[in-house]
Amino acid sequence: MAKIIALANQKGGVGKTTTAINLAASLAVLEYSVLVVDADPQANATSGLGFDLNNIENSIYECIVDKVDTQKAILKAEIDHLYLLPSHIDLVGAEIEMLNMPKREYVLKEVLEKVRNDYDFILVDCSPSLGLITVNALTASDSVIIPVQCEYFALEGLGKLLNTIKIIQNRLNPELEIEGFLLTMYDSRLRLSNQVVEEVQTHFQEMVFETLITRNIKLSEAPSYGKAVVMYDAASKGATNYLNLARELLQKNNMTRMDNKDKII
Repeated sequence: MAKIIALANQKGGVGKTTTAINLAASLAVLEYSVLVVDADPQANATSGLGFDLNNIENSIYECIVDKVDTQKAILKAEIDHLYLLPSHIDLVGAEIEMLNMPKREYVLKEVLEKVRNDYDFILVDCSPSLGLITVNALTASDSVIIPVQCEYFALEGLGKLLNTIKIIQNRLNPELEIEGFLLTMYDSRLRLSNQVVEEVQTHFQEMVFETLITRNIKLSEAPSYGKAVVMYDAASKGATNYLNLARELLQKNNMTRMDNKDKII
């Protein structure tokens, strides 16, 4: 049964989609079966994994609004063990259409429960908002990864997000946990980057992932080629960072496996 992890932060540009794509790809390279759920109307995770938005017949929108079977909307990605439940611009209107649905906060949970046994991990890429779709994602998830960029105003808005998580834990999903805070866009040469790392680690302590996602040109270029960085340039710093994050996540969840040389993968 898959562990469902949402990637959430209502601030845009903090690395949610980059993390969803590259963490999923890294887990897949390590031979864990992963489904990426693109729950953002911008559909960047969908295009970032190489899919043409014009050629998608069924998306998360059809699963939520038209009750299309989840399996019919899932696409196989270029990497073995990696799959995608794509998004579409129509998802913008889904929140309005969901308003009158019974148990409207649990719609995405129902969609994902149908395929939960098919994967090791399901990663949900949330939109930069705290709207109904994001509430659905957090209600459906076992845990949440919160990307925090190593820049000015990094902690701005985190209080509101943590408050939303607390409300969801109290009212909709008592099992929801914070998987960890992930520091992104780190540049060791900048004093500000180091200050943000120190501030976040002091504030959230063991809840912060040890892995830092550094600024990396290859990481920025990869989505324009519709590839995860591990496929675009496996030797790049970005690929190494996300493989390290995947291993850290596996260790944290006691899911590491040994290869035939007794190395942890």
